[in-house]
This record gives sequence, C-alpha cells and structure tokens, in this order.
Amino acid sequence: MPEADKLKALGLAVINTELDAISALRARIDESFVQACRYLLECQGRIVVIGMGKSGHIGGKIAATLASTGSPAFFVHPGEASHGDLGMITEKDVVIALSNSGETGEIMTILPIIKRLGIPLIALTGRPHSPLAQSANTHLDVSVEKEACPLGLAPTASTTTALVMGDALAIALLESRGFTAEDFALSHPGGNLGRRLLLHVSDIMHTGDDIPKVESSALLSDSLAEMSNKGLGMTAVMDKEKIVGIFTDGDLRRVLSQTIDIHTNKIADFMTVSYKTGQADMLAAEALELMQRYKINALLIADEQQLVGVINMHDLLRAGVV
Repeated sequence: MPEADKLKALGLAVINTELDAISALRARIDESFVQACRYLLECQGRIVVIGMGKSGHIGGKIAATLASTGSPAFFVHPGEASHGDLGMITEKDVVIALSNSGETGEIMTILPIIKRLGIPLIALTGRPHSPLAQSANTHLDVSVEKEACPLGLAPTASTTTALVMGDALAIALLESRGFTAEDFALSHPGGNLGRRLLLHVSDIMHTGDDIPKVESSALLSDSLAEMSNKGLGMTAVMDKEKIVGIFTDGDLRRVLSQTIDIHTNKIADFMTVSYKTGQADMLAAEALELMQRYKINALLIADEQQLVGVINMHDLLRAGVV
C-alpha cells in the first residue's frame, strides 16, 4: 500500500495541474467568448449541446446548467444524431460542440447538416486550428498544457476547463437575462431552494378555528386552556375583531415566575402589546427572516388589524423553509 504522504502528493499534483489549466482560461474570455454569448442570447429556439465520450458527459452537465439558469438547452449524443436524432435540431437553435481534439468523427459526420441548417455553431476544443474549430462560427479555446493523468491519456484537466468554460457561458447568460433566484426556484420546485422561495405564508398558516385567540377580558387560566387546546405555544389577544396583543410561552414563563393567581388575573395585564404581524401573501422565507430578526417563535398573520392566520417556527420547519 502506498504511504499516506505519497497519496496526498498525488492528489495535490492533480489539483495543481487543473488549477493551472483553469487559470489559463482567464486570458481566453475574449471577443470569441462575447460572440458566443451573443449567439446564445439571440437564440430563438434551444441550445443544443453535443459531445462524445467524456466530452459528452461534460456537455450533458453544461446543458443542464444552461437549462436551469434560464437558457433552454438539451444534450444530443452525436452518435445517435446521425441515426435520426438530428431531427431534434431546428433552424432556430444554436449548437455547442465539445471535442478536445476538434476532429471527433461522430461530430464531423453531422457537421455538414448543422452547417446546412445555417445555425450558429460554437465549438469548445483544445485545438484552435482543428477542423471543428475552423468550421465554427466562434471558437472557445479550452486547451491545456497537460492532462492531470500522468499517462496523458485520461481526459482530466481538459474536461475540467471545458466544464468551467461552460459555467462561464451559463452565468454570463444568467446575468444578462436578469435571471433571478425566484426564476431558478421555478425550475427547481422540489428542492430546498424552491420551497424557500415559492412557498407563501398562506400555504402553511393556521386559519379559522385552528387559530388560538381569546378576548382581552379573558382570564389567564382560560388563555392557557386555549393555548393547550391549539398547541401553537401562543394565543392572539383580541378586542372583538381587532388584535390587541399576543401571549406566548415566553410570557407564560414570566407569569409563572411570579406569585400570580391565574384564575383571577386577566390576560390583558400580561400580554405583549408590541407584537409583530405578517401578511398571507408574503413568502414563507420572508416570514422566517422576520421571526429570526425579532427572535420570536410565532407570527400573527393579519389583513390590517383583522387576524387571518398564524404560523410558528415548527410550521416553517415542517415545510422545509428552515
């Protein structure tokens, strides 16, 4: 078994080689990159990404990143393209072709069809003078001085630079389109970000008979019973239909630390009058920020002074917002 230091040195050598390759890309964010971005921004159809082997895997990731950041895109395997999948490419599309050698056979086979469609072709290759690079409307140089593989065989640094260039394109387009976090969430509704950004307070708040509330004339004992029955750790205090205060578990602890008869004292004498409210149409993430800012565990949801609901931190936890 190799010694630990040897294994660490091998790992660091790979990282350093790939860092050098990525650093070299800085000088290649030039007019060709700008032109590529313009083709993609002007695209009226879809961005079609093609690539074989390891380049194909990178192409698939680039297509997925583009699609999730506001630039509709999909990956087409060039081998399948020559057997019917070329029909997926239309005259309104833009093609991004990845090939480190710039002369991958499967891509070169379908190149005449792409050119015949008259659609922009953006090539990412490691050889600026290769047939693919020369045929492209714009070429992005992703060449590397050497691969991280000591044999110089396994695509390593070259696939990393292609991936980074693809990310650079995607994020440049994202910024140019004014793509927002909420736009991102719309295409990721099942993820945590989607829940945080798309869920509204109205989706999770307690309403109707589930809202704990008592009149300001109620006794402390009656208020505690309401809190126990509703199980939200608080109760709203009302003057008919108007909110006048809130009584929480924290208020209860302060009451119990004193010698107070809960059967003769009224809730109005112990409620918190400087309460915070939210709106039903606000994002759940906004409600969370408000609760964290004021260090409160429950929030009354009101329409002006009309109580329409209530949420607490457990509701936000269950909804995956926290």
